[in-house]
Amino acid sequence: MAEHPEGIVLTTVDAIINSVRRNVAAPLLDVAPVKFGVNWARKSALWPMTFGLACCAIEMIAAGSSRFDIDRFGAGVFRPSPRQSDLIIIAGTVTLKMGPVVRRVFDQMPEPKWAIAMGACASTGGPFDSYSTMQGVDRVIPVDVYIPGCPPRPEALLYGLMRLQDIIMKESPSAYIFDSDGTVHRQRRLEGDGEATASADETDELIAANS
Repeated sequence: MAEHPEGIVLTTVDAIINSVRRNVAAPLLDVAPVKFGVNWARKSALWPMTFGLACCAIEMIAAGSSRFDIDRFGAGVFRPSPRQSDLIIIAGTVTLKMGPVVRRVFDQMPEPKWAIAMGACASTGGPFDSYSTMQGVDRVIPVDVYIPGCPPRPEALLYGLMRLQDIIMKESPSAYIFDSDGTVHRQRRLEGDGEATASADETDELIAANS
């Protein structure tokens, strides 16, 4: 048996299962037809979380109405819990006091998960260059798509959603292979990136250094 740094005991069976996941399941997921099917299923069934911080949330709500119909993209099922969501849309101003809460909510979302910074405030702090406002939510969580505007219209959110779907279609499904201790070897590896990848641990270290 092996002892995990956090005290989780991994048995020989766990080690064998983890080896199968990395050496058999991961290469199988990266086969072109399987990769296309997995990514297509993920991008066609995004479940955003019911989460809004300021005025951009009104535009996000409008995107779910019949006029704009975000359901066309399979993303109209807003979930009330982060444990049921795979997309968080940061819609509004993020204060320094709210930053740790956003990070905690993001950590509670299961992999694979993505984040959209909606509006100037979520992307760069907007017009609030003050002591209490975080100058971009990417200081606490990794952001996949930035949507400019103050506030952006629902059409802009739909466009950002389509760009996120493009990113998902280029991702490597094997980046989300879980181990028995709950860790996931997530690498934001896209086609054409070469060997340069960033793991979840490296991303956390970068966030900690910038915060």
